[in-house]
Amino acid sequence: MVRVHSTVARHRRVKRIMKRARGFHHSRSKHLTVAKDTLLRAGAYAYAHRRLKRRELRKLWIIRINAAVRAEGLNYSTFIAGLKQAGITLDRKVMADMAATEPAAFSALVGQVKQQLAAAA
Repeated sequence: MVRVHSTVARHRRVKRIMKRARGFHHSRSKHLTVAKDTLLRAGAYAYAHRRLKRRELRKLWIIRINAAVRAEGLNYSTFIAGLKQAGITLDRKVMADMAATEPAAFSALVGQVKQQLAAAA
């Protein structure tokens, strides 16, 4: 029976792995087995931290909105409750950006919420 040589396929596979491992330190970028293990772990961390990133950004948006709303005389929870009562469906990312870059527009938004809260009370 003929012996199978997987030279081309193996060489391509090794090259692909080692190319992704470029920039790693010491044997992590030189030896195939160590590079494979490191890439596996790096992929797991990348997957998990994409989710953590979203969580942390949402926290940041809430902090920014809270700071801007407190300057207007409200707190975050009453502001969000007022938004829901008023039927305003802006997400936190947009509101945080609005608070930072367009304070006049954000003040108008807070004014609408205050009117809604006064009418409800």
